Amino acid sequence: MSDVAKLAGVSPMTVSRVMNGDTKVRQSTRRKVDEAVAALNYVPNQAARRLAGSRPIRIGFLYSNPSAGYLSEFLVGLLNQASLNNVQLVVEKCEAGEHWKEQTQRLIDNGVDGIILPPPLCDMPGLIDMIAKSSLPAVTVACGQPDPRVIAVSIDDYQAAYAMTSHLISLGHQRIGFVIGHPNQTASARRLAGFRAAIADRGVQDAAELTVQGMFTYRSGLDAAEVLLGLEQRPTAVFASNDDMAAATVAIAHRLGLDVPGDLTVAGFDDTALATTIWPELTTVRQPITGMAEAAVQYLVRQIRALRDGAPEAPEHVLMDFSLIRRQSDAAPRMRPPIKLAPKP
Repeated sequence: MSDVAKLAGVSPMTVSRVMNGDTKVRQSTRRKVDEAVAALNYVPNQAARRLAGSRPIRIGFLYSNPSAGYLSEFLVGLLNQASLNNVQLVVEKCEAGEHWKEQTQRLIDNGVDGIILPPPLCDMPGLIDMIAKSSLPAVTVACGQPDPRVIAVSIDDYQAAYAMTSHLISLGHQRIGFVIGHPNQTASARRLAGFRAAIADRGVQDAAELTVQGMFTYRSGLDAAEVLLGLEQRPTAVFASNDDMAAATVAIAHRLGLDVPGDLTVAGFDDTALATTIWPELTTVRQPITGMAEAAVQYLVRQIRALRDGAPEAPEHVLMDFSLIRRQSDAAPRMRPPIKLAPKP
């Protein structure tokens, strides 16, 4: 631990706080410690931890997400913090259909100490009710309307969408298409509201035909892009509610022979790995998915330990920062000279 502290430029006490999931440590400091741990291949002495009374914590992770990119980044964050906090992860796929109660009950019966709910499960009131009645602490991640009974980790989806829309308008776009996320997620509604607010505040054209429903999947993005780019007066920019649908929009644009960003600007949301594996790379809203998953583990561990100590803490709502990432898929709308028609004979 002293070696980790020396490499990270912090005190051994700070390293101990990070290893024990203290959420009051600054994120920048936590990352320095995590990097030093990885560089030195440091593994905590589990025997010493047991002697110190730190018995393992078992956290359940319920998932059901259509975006593989989102889910993979979320898992990276969970695994990072699980290994640093003596946490055992119990993973259970939970579909939003008729069997979700049985799937959730199976996880509860498995003896977990707490549960993490990413989208869209974080937006299921019945699921949260069930967990709350079991007296298990839980964390919802990226939920548009946090439930006061559980910890919540999220960004401000409204402000993030407002900021991206304002950026597109500042480039000169006056006709902007928007692909809505899945209707079963409250974050989708907040992103749409942020888009519409920016359109209204900046006096840009707000035509109903420019807003198309998507489902957060690549396939739905293809369908939505075909509608938007098939309009007689197509948009000069498309803002999709996640990177999967934005990437699909780029694909349709290429199929139609449109240059991105020369003929069409495309922007996404999340900044998953997909954003930098297509051409051109996506301008997008960076939602710190890995960091949100890490924070979910940290705050849940803290609450579980507080419960074990007989001093339960009130659930917190943690609001993390987002950022706009500009890459190669956005530009000012191309100004084309007016077409000169041949004079009538």
